[in-house]
Amino acid sequence: MSGAAKGSFVNPLPPLEVLSAEQVEAVHRASLRILRDIGIEVLSDRAFDLYARAGAVADRATRRVRFDPALIEETVALAPAEFTLRARNPERSVTVGGHHLVFTSVGGPAYVSDLGRGRRPGCYADMCDYIRVVQCLDIVHQEGGGPTEPTDLPPETRHLDYYLAAITLTDKTWQCWALGGDRVEDAIEMTAIALGTDRDGLLREPAQMTVVNTNSPLRLDIPMGEGLIALASAGQATMVTPFTLSGAMAPVTLAGALALQNAEALAVAALTQMVRPGAPVVYGGFTSNVDMKSGSPAFGTPEYAKATLAGGQLARRYGLPYRSSNVNASNAVDAQGGYESAMASWAALMGGTNVLEHGAGWLEGGLTASFEKLIVDAEMLAAFAAFLTGRPAPVPRLLPPLDPPVDAAGRAEQVWRGLLAGYEPPALGPAIRDALDDYVVRRKRRAA
Repeated sequence: MSGAAKGSFVNPLPPLEVLSAEQVEAVHRASLRILRDIGIEVLSDRAFDLYARAGAVADRATRRVRFDPALIEETVALAPAEFTLRARNPERSVTVGGHHLVFTSVGGPAYVSDLGRGRRPGCYADMCDYIRVVQCLDIVHQEGGGPTEPTDLPPETRHLDYYLAAITLTDKTWQCWALGGDRVEDAIEMTAIALGTDRDGLLREPAQMTVVNTNSPLRLDIPMGEGLIALASAGQATMVTPFTLSGAMAPVTLAGALALQNAEALAVAALTQMVRPGAPVVYGGFTSNVDMKSGSPAFGTPEYAKATLAGGQLARRYGLPYRSSNVNASNAVDAQGGYESAMASWAALMGGTNVLEHGAGWLEGGLTASFEKLIVDAEMLAAFAAFLTGRPAPVPRLLPPLDPPVDAAGRAEQVWRGLLAGYEPPALGPAIRDALDDYVVRRKRRAA
C-alpha cells in the first residue's frame, strides 16, 4: 500500500538492531522447538478445534496443542505486512506496518488520577472526559481501548457505553475490547453503523484493532480466544501480545523471555490466519522484567529497551507490523515517570515500532490513567515526531514556569483543563446517532 493514511506518519530511520542475524534465528528456532515439544494450552473450544483442523497435534484431555514448525511458518506468512484502519473522519485514518507510526492513548487502567481529585476508581464521567482530551490532541492518533474502566456501570454492558462514547466523543480510530466474542461483535456492529457501512464494508476496509494477550506462560484463555476469532472472522486487526515478564511469567534471562514471547506470538498469530487467511495481525512485544526484591513489574528498564528492540527484529523476521508501548512504573507524574517513558519510547521508535500502545497517559505500571501524564506524554510524542519528520507537530505546549514556580504536572493540569473546557464534539449525523442509541438500548435489554 503506497502512502500513509493522514492520521499517522512515517518513521524514516532504519531500525536499530540489538541482536545479530544469527541471534534472531536462534530465538526463532528455540520458539519453534517450544511449540513443537511443549505447545500451548488452549482453553477455548473454538480455537482448539481450529488448530486441530489446521493440522496441529491437539490433545483434548490436556488442552495442549503442539505445532509442526512448517505449519507455523506457512500460516503466519499469510498475514499482510501493512493495512489501513478507517476512521470516522477520513483525515484520521491510520496506516499500520512498513515504516508507518501510530501513537495511541493509554487503554485499560482500573484507576484514573489528576492533581485536583487524586487517584480513584475509574468511572464513566472520567472515561468520557479523558476521551474528550484525547480528541483534542492531534499527536495522539488513536484512542487506545478505554482510558479507564467505567466501574460505576454494570460489567456485562459497560462495553456498550464505552463504544458509544468512543464513537461520539472522538472521530479517530478506537480500540474495542476482546474479552469474549460478544463484545467484539458489538464493536463491529456499532462501528459499521458509525461509518455508514456493513460487515462486508468493514471486511474491505477494516476499522477495528485491539490487543489479544496470551496468559503467559503458554496459555490462550477462553475470552481472548473467542475475541480473536470474532475479530479475525470479520477481517479486523488483532495485536497479539504475550504478557511475558522476566522473573515472573517468563524466564529471567532475556533470551529465554524472548523465546517464550515469540512462541506465543507465533502460535496466536497463526490462529488469526486459520480463521481468515489475510486477516490483519500485529506482532506485539511487551517483555519486561520484575523487581527481583519485590516482584513488582518494572518498565522503562534497560532490559525492557533491549526486549523492545529485539521484538522489532522478530516482527520483521515474519513480515508483520510491530506493536510496543510507552510504559513506566512510577506512581506519580515525576522524573521517574518521565525518564522511564522516554527510555521505553525511544527504544520503541528506534526499534521500528508501528503502533506505540499506551503512548500517552500510562502511570503506575498500567494501573492508572493520569490526565497530567497524558499531556506530558503528548508533548514528548510531539518532540519525537518533530525529530523523525523534521516538521513541528501540533500539540498544546506546557505553560512556562509560573511565579511562584509550578512543576510540569501542575502546568499539564492547566493544559488539559483548558482543552476540556474548549472541547467541541465532532460532527455526527442525527440518523447515525439515533441508530447507535437504538442498538445500545436493544443490546442492554437483551442482556438484562
